[in-house]
Amino acid sequence: MGWLWAIIVGFVLGLLAKAIIPGKQHSPLWLITIFGIIGAIAGNALARAFGIEATPGIDWGRHALQVVAAVVVVGLGDMLYMAMRGNRQRA
Repeated sequence: MGWLWAIIVGFVLGLLAKAIIPGKQHSPLWLITIFGIIGAIAGNALARAFGIEATPGIDWGRHALQVVAAVVVVGLGDMLYMAMRGNRQRA
């Protein structure tokens, strides 16, 4: 059940990050989901480093860090995807 939950959270975070980033992203939906999962893991690591991993009630700080990390990962991942895709089309 943990993997299913990670995929769902990654999917939502990836779509949210894609909506926040200006312009069009060219990465496929499955890759956006993987980027969202990576962003969630990075956001959790940052929250742990800042000491806000688990708080009573809703963990707004952890969730905010997850969204920020997902935006960064989706943005960088999409640029890398487009660079690799452009190289493949020329070959």
